[in-house]
Amino acid sequence: METKTPTSTPSNFIKNIVIEDLNSGKVSQVVTRFPPEPNGYLHIGHAKSIVLNFELADEFKGLTNLRFDDTNPVKEDTEYVESIKADVEWLGFKWDGLFFASNYFEEMYNRAVILIRKGLAYVDDQTADQIRESRGTLTAPGTNSPHRDCSVEENLSLFDRMRAGEFKDGERVLRAKIDMSSPNINFRDPVIYRVVHAHHHNTGDAWCIYPMYAYAHPIEDAIEGVTHSICTLEFEDQRPFYDWVIRECEMPNVPRQYEFARLNLTNTVMSKRKLKQLVDEKAVDGWDDPRMPTISGLRRRGFTPEAIRTFAREIGVARSNSTVDAKMLDHFIREDLKLKALRTMGILNPLKVVITNYPEDSVEMLDAENNSENPEMGSRQIPFSREIYIEQEDFMENPPNKYFRLFPGNEVRLKNAYFIKCNDFVKDDSGKVIELHCTYDVETKSGSGFTGRKVKGTIHWVDAKSAVPAEFRLYEPLILDDQEDENASFLENLNPNSLQIVQGFVEAGMKEAKPHDKFQFFRHGYFNVDPKHTTSDKLVFNLIVSLKSSFEV
Repeated sequence: METKTPTSTPSNFIKNIVIEDLNSGKVSQVVTRFPPEPNGYLHIGHAKSIVLNFELADEFKGLTNLRFDDTNPVKEDTEYVESIKADVEWLGFKWDGLFFASNYFEEMYNRAVILIRKGLAYVDDQTADQIRESRGTLTAPGTNSPHRDCSVEENLSLFDRMRAGEFKDGERVLRAKIDMSSPNINFRDPVIYRVVHAHHHNTGDAWCIYPMYAYAHPIEDAIEGVTHSICTLEFEDQRPFYDWVIRECEMPNVPRQYEFARLNLTNTVMSKRKLKQLVDEKAVDGWDDPRMPTISGLRRRGFTPEAIRTFAREIGVARSNSTVDAKMLDHFIREDLKLKALRTMGILNPLKVVITNYPEDSVEMLDAENNSENPEMGSRQIPFSREIYIEQEDFMENPPNKYFRLFPGNEVRLKNAYFIKCNDFVKDDSGKVIELHCTYDVETKSGSGFTGRKVKGTIHWVDAKSAVPAEFRLYEPLILDDQEDENASFLENLNPNSLQIVQGFVEAGMKEAKPHDKFQFFRHGYFNVDPKHTTSDKLVFNLIVSLKSSFEV
């Protein structure tokens, strides 16, 4: 048999297992799956799993299913199903099969009956607390339920009555009968079915008993013919039970589970429960808030699928947990946008400048490159007239040493325009500088071949007469790892500076910018036109990432 040595994705231990399985003939076609629970929106950690499962199958000409593990009707919703489908497609992947665990409920029920008939499952009426206490500890074995040795006939009858709706929520459960003294607590007669009288998003009111995730998951994999069931390390202790279910339920297909380290990012909330808490308590602007690490939040902020896919590949697939610096994700979005984004000028904290020696009614058009690193993006023309806006931070009345921007008597270059010199300024009643009076040197026009005297500072600007008002939303992490208070609640640890909103101006040509258009604003960073708050009358820009970072790959 010809040896397969694909090289299109980085090597890792799971990929090596797949190569070995194909070369040995253990499997003839790779089948993977991405199996989210529809109880929230996907986050950047899920993106790592999506990229791994889909690209692994693609590389070996296999199949990948999108399957919803919807076994808990209390927490699941169609909204989450649709958001997950949209996120997977946005990341650039197309599933080969779309499945729901709930479509297999009848099969799962029948397999549970097999377990009962084999004496490997029984109905228990102990409370959840009693079951928990009887399972023992890591050092002490569990104790048998008083119902553990009931007859097969009695258990079949009780399980049938559970399905018929004769019992209240929590009144009966079905437990696997394995080993209450096993060193692996997951083997100590785990619950595999519980009574839940709740409407299900997919099956409606057809069922009032629902399988537990640990029981349902391996059966789903087996039904779909999954060859490599890839999950994160917290499920490693569940693998023996996974294999037990496959074997004792007599599933014809035998998938294998492989675990890898989940993604942990610095300064990033990676708990779905905590993310939902942020949404429910309105601490953020929904699941797609640009501060959220959800895929929809990253998309709204302005991240690209290409950057996220590259990030997921580069962080690798390992066996042990570690934490990745969030600056690495920022690095890849910069790398992706630096050749794509239009480079333009925006003023976030405006200070008006009057160029006193410029003709009052004159407006000229100046040439500006759209992207100096990508000449194929061409150039644009920007208006220039007597009044402009600059950043407030680009002027100081009494500057420190080595301050090369505007101050009384100093001269700077306006990017793509002229040298201007500050001669005077105006203050309001509070003493704040609200207007500068400057003069320009007509001979210093940018691009005119001027080779005379030099200035040390270049600042950006927009023409006041044609500038377009804009709102800028600046972001910091929701949580700062080095500022967490162990004695405070999760919400009390939120960074109060995670969102700052400022009002400014952008170039006249930006008036036609559309949602999700991306720009690099000179000196400020990369920004995305916000799709949620931008209207025909109001432009809103989300900061994607700053221009520079100390991070290197």
